[in-house]
Amino acid sequence: MIEKTIDIEKSKANSTHRKLSIQAGLNGLSFCVTDTITNKILAFEKIVFKTQATPYLMLKELKAKLGQDGEVGSSFSEVMVIHKNNMFGLVPKPFFNKEELPNYLKFNAKIMANDLIAYDEIPNQDIVNVYIPYTNINNYIFDLFGEFEFKHSGTVLISALLNEGRTVIGPVCYVQVSEKEMEVMVVSDKKLLFYNQFEYKTQNDFLYYLLFSLEQLQLNPEKIQLKMFGAIEEGDPIYDLCHQYIGQVSVFVPNSPSFPLEELENEVIDFSILSAL
Repeated sequence: MIEKTIDIEKSKANSTHRKLSIQAGLNGLSFCVTDTITNKILAFEKIVFKTQATPYLMLKELKAKLGQDGEVGSSFSEVMVIHKNNMFGLVPKPFFNKEELPNYLKFNAKIMANDLIAYDEIPNQDIVNVYIPYTNINNYIFDLFGEFEFKHSGTVLISALLNEGRTVIGPVCYVQVSEKEMEVMVVSDKKLLFYNQFEYKTQNDFLYYLLFSLEQLQLNPEKIQLKMFGAIEEGDPIYDLCHQYIGQVSVFVPNSPSFPLEELENEVIDFSILSAL
């Protein structure tokens, strides 16, 4: 299912100043093309898979979009890939050792012999995000474009929300909502207390994961601020359900200095991919 496309063909102009950002996950793909001189979004598209794909099928979809007959083109000055998956672990920087990467993931991810384990440092937080990127995606992008940058979606989201610059009193729970996934992040005094991703099928699943996360942190649902963004609006069933159990609920529009969300036609672009531009 393609949610939105804005004239990707026309975005091929001035290719020497174009940046391509791709978010790859088993539930879908997102693409965004920007002009690096004007900071203007030239094109964006989001594809949601009807059922969860495998890495092989995800690559097949990506090739269909980026291949020789694809719409996006192949001339970019910069390429960024954001890997969205739950194969990650956050490690306090004082305890981080790059020689021990498999040990950080062995309890929450199935590590195959040929898996690459990567890590991102989260600025100003003394936290390292250790994760398994989709190796087949990275290999294909390298073959197609040459050198590129990649990160985990959690790294991008955590960094962006912690650098929001807004003054907030007390702990705040942010939830980025998509059709099948939710990312929960709790912040207090500009410090990260919690971040995790969950897949949900029903509204009750969504509420369970949210309340469970707050319970682990011993936070009172009646007092915490819940700020939701992404595929959520006031009056949505999930929003109304959360409002029954959590005292302060609002729809949140994250800051994006280069690309203000309110200027977009809609909010189809994941905040993670927008923040990585």
